[in-house]
Amino acid sequence: MTMNKRFALAAVSAALGLVIAIGAGVSAPAPASAAAPKTLRVLTAAQIDPGRLLPPPAKDGSDLQRAELAEVERVYKSRTPERRAQAEWDDKHETSEVFFAVLGPQFDLAKLPATATLLATVENEQSVVANIAKRYFLRNRPWAIDAAIVACDYKPDAAPQTSYPSGHAMLGYSVGFILAGLVPEKAQPILARANDYAYSRVVCGAHYASDIEASHVLATETAMMMLQNPRFEAQFEASRSELRAAGLTGG
Repeated sequence: MTMNKRFALAAVSAALGLVIAIGAGVSAPAPASAAAPKTLRVLTAAQIDPGRLLPPPAKDGSDLQRAELAEVERVYKSRTPERRAQAEWDDKHETSEVFFAVLGPQFDLAKLPATATLLATVENEQSVVANIAKRYFLRNRPWAIDAAIVACDYKPDAAPQTSYPSGHAMLGYSVGFILAGLVPEKAQPILARANDYAYSRVVCGAHYASDIEASHVLATETAMMMLQNPRFEAQFEASRSELRAAGLTGG
């Protein structure tokens, strides 16, 4: 078993304790609406079957769902201005940059091309996986049940059945898992940031706690499966060598 795979198996236990290159051309960029949909680059559809990887969420109207909604309402109403501001910042930033403060100013992706490529791959893969799971489970958001909740990312035409799992939390946990392997000296603060970033979704009133836990499980599964792919493993090793040469890790 390679070092990366040994790390993946060990890191999942620790993690569970914490509840793109644009094609070159001379023409003007195409409008966002014309962008091609994201597709899997490393994993396969069979590997990420949500019905096999996640249990179903609580049904609307069940005792468990009502209890979960009550907790979202409690957190939403009792949040401090500071925690709300953090949650709103987190809502607007759904890329690896959410970890930059933890990694320090030397962690500059403009100067770390191999690492930038690796993280772009992780961001793409987790996004596709999360969206497939959302479409599979079709769980209503808390604000679709309680109209008094105005989520940080509120839009009048937002699709309500996109709660399970959380896309933001998927980003945080999957990228955090990979970064913890790349920079083991900072694994704990990286994983703590992933956890806090995910909790912001509850603070925002955007997700239930079980949406966050589902993201945690699915993101960890996704990252571990990626680490078992030879092509991705090569990207991981290139990034680790780059970070070592830049003095950002001794691992």
